[in-house]
Amino acid sequence: MKNYYEHYRQMEEFPVAMAYVPWQKLDKIYENLEEAFHEGTIFPELNKPFCGRRCVK
Repeated sequence: MKNYYEHYRQMEEFPVAMAYVPWQKLDKIYENLEEAFHEGTIFPELNKPFCGRRCVK
């Protein structure tokens, strides 16, 4: 347990983080509900499939 408390004490030295998250405007929806279910979202803008690698063009 001593190691845990030492690690926690070191974490107190870091500043609080801040993040910027822009508002999303989702105005399109899938017409076909089966397709939306398959994609995991009803919003096409949120359909970001995992490529399994870096998505660099």
